[in-house]
Amino acid sequence: MLYIHIPFCRKKCSYCDFYSIAYSRNCASSYIDVLCSQLKELKGNFSTIYIGGGTPSVLDKRLLMKLLKSLRPFSKGVVEFTIEVNPESLDNDKLGLFVSEGVNRISIGVQSFFDDKLKQLDRLHSSRQAKDAVLKAKKCGIDNISIDLIFGVEKETLDDWQKELEIAVKLPLKHISTYALTYEKNTALWDRLKKGELIALDDEITSRMYQLAMDYLVRHNFYHYEVSNFSQAGFCCEHNLNYWDNKPYVGLGPSAVSYRGGVRAKNTSDLGDYVDRFKKREPLEVFAEKLAPQKRAKETAAIKIRTKAGINFKEFKEQTGVDFLSLQGPALEELIKSGYLRYCKRSGEKDGVCLTEKGFLFCDTVSASLL
Repeated sequence: MLYIHIPFCRKKCSYCDFYSIAYSRNCASSYIDVLCSQLKELKGNFSTIYIGGGTPSVLDKRLLMKLLKSLRPFSKGVVEFTIEVNPESLDNDKLGLFVSEGVNRISIGVQSFFDDKLKQLDRLHSSRQAKDAVLKAKKCGIDNISIDLIFGVEKETLDDWQKELEIAVKLPLKHISTYALTYEKNTALWDRLKKGELIALDDEITSRMYQLAMDYLVRHNFYHYEVSNFSQAGFCCEHNLNYWDNKPYVGLGPSAVSYRGGVRAKNTSDLGDYVDRFKKREPLEVFAEKLAPQKRAKETAAIKIRTKAGINFKEFKEQTGVDFLSLQGPALEELIKSGYLRYCKRSGEKDGVCLTEKGFLFCDTVSASLL
């Protein structure tokens, strides 16, 4: 699978800790030139392509066309070709371009359908633009539409959150990702929290919101296939499923990570440095490590357990060469005793483990225990 990072945004959201910078037409043009050159040199076939950010849709149509044309050798025959967009920078011309160049999945950064909540999150679009973005994408011929929603902002209630979910399920969506608001260090939101300018929502209320999403979306034909992700039948995100299976991938762009041949490498997290290194033919990676078999197996377990399907012992052994029960025995028993995990019996016997309902609420704890 192939991931391409577009690090530009019109405005940095207060909660975001992903690498991004303010959009500049000249800077973006130079960067797209570099990406196109990299793609000419890139070898291999990919089952999925994902253009993320940042905000890929902030690029003007000419730059988007240049990038997508460079992807043509790889996009033919891919199972899934996704691009992330924001409502305020999406129009029919860009949507038409996406369809013509083989994009078959779009992920829209909606975050909320309420204007006051969008303002709290420092988003640039309105609730009307959020709904219109979904409807325009559908009208332009993109059937596989996903949105992101955030819950747990200051003073938000369960009723508020349910109303958002009610709006979402009435739209022509195939996939919904829901995320509890987190206060990450080195973000504007974190600074405001520490200064006492806002009060974080109580953890118990946030947990009940997550529980509400699990119950409500499943009742409305969205399969809960990963901790934060829900899809209609046949529309799980194939790209992310590959991540959760810890399969090889290539990442292009600043801060992007690649995992090939058992080696994980991360690119420099500075756009200027990335462009300079490429022009000088210097390594783009600032960190690389060869994963020992046991470490790779533990990471695979920590990621895979986040999925509804959980971990199948036989498949885990075939993928990693390591026996799951031997690797995770003590941790596994404690997690089962605590009510976070349960044995699965898909073939009439205990052939795997997966999260319980309680485990979904404390998934980060479970993953950390398996590492």
